[in-house]
Amino acid sequence: MNQLLLLTLSAMIAFAGNSLLCRFALTSTAIDWASFTLIRIVSGAMVLWLIVRIRCAKNREKSAAVLDYQSSPQPLAGSWAAAFALFVYAAAFSAAYVSLPAASGALLLFGAVQATMIGVGLTLGERLRPRQWLGLLCALGGLASLALPRGSTDTAVAHGAPSFLGVVLMVSAGVAWGIYSLKGRRRVGDPIDVTAGNFLRAVPMALLLFLLLHAIGSFTLQSGLQSTGKMILQSPTWDSMGAWAAVVSGTLASGLGYAVWYTSLPRLRATNAATVQLSVPVIAAVGGIVFLDEAITLGLVVASVAILGGIALVIMNRQPAK
Repeated sequence: MNQLLLLTLSAMIAFAGNSLLCRFALTSTAIDWASFTLIRIVSGAMVLWLIVRIRCAKNREKSAAVLDYQSSPQPLAGSWAAAFALFVYAAAFSAAYVSLPAASGALLLFGAVQATMIGVGLTLGERLRPRQWLGLLCALGGLASLALPRGSTDTAVAHGAPSFLGVVLMVSAGVAWGIYSLKGRRRVGDPIDVTAGNFLRAVPMALLLFLLLHAIGSFTLQSGLQSTGKMILQSPTWDSMGAWAAVVSGTLASGLGYAVWYTSLPRLRATNAATVQLSVPVIAAVGGIVFLDEAITLGLVVASVAILGGIALVIMNRQPAK
């Protein structure tokens, strides 16, 4: 039980670490968001591929038909559709952290992921009890409060409030990750193998984005709402410290983090697996205060309680109503 607790806690810290590493890289180093995305995906693909190869080698040693196993090439797990969802998540995630604090970004990401998965469940005919509907409305209200205009982008971010454009990008990342998670539920095969295959497929997509932005150069996103300001997305630039942050994000926080999570998942109850993820935005918020000197505002606290509390009401003891 202690081992399971340690593995689960390590996975949650790794997930929160992605937000902290990305925000640090984009605010404290010269690396751009597209380069961070590319390095993160390539690093994650490499470490996951290595894990898969090590596991395959161990399986071959235990197999009675070693020669037959080695002579037949194994197909790449995963799918291109899931890989595209993974790529959209990673790219939007990085672009959003150009203007979002770590805590707000993690909260928006988690809320959007859960809202997507709950919404798909409702579309497929799942029914919610009155308590769960109340929780869903609270969570959506909390997300809406974070998306409200807070003045100019720079001033808002300086006081811990997210920009509207950053919110749109992070919600898009959450929707993409929710779709990726739903595809993963229906995918047959070992989850680590599938994740490795999807990461490998996402590499050329991230490379194409990098090359495209290198050709275009820097550009500015301007919101239609006058009070939300603008967000500048720079052209690809190299920075060693930022590159190392992306490598750590890809290898430890993403690759090994997912491997540890999938190792813990079969030993967790479904409800526990869902509720334990509520800790990710909290860990990211604490990390943002300690490591990035970010401010936690009353509005963010209220939104956090509404989103996390609302989602907890929905997913705890979640069963189809009869």
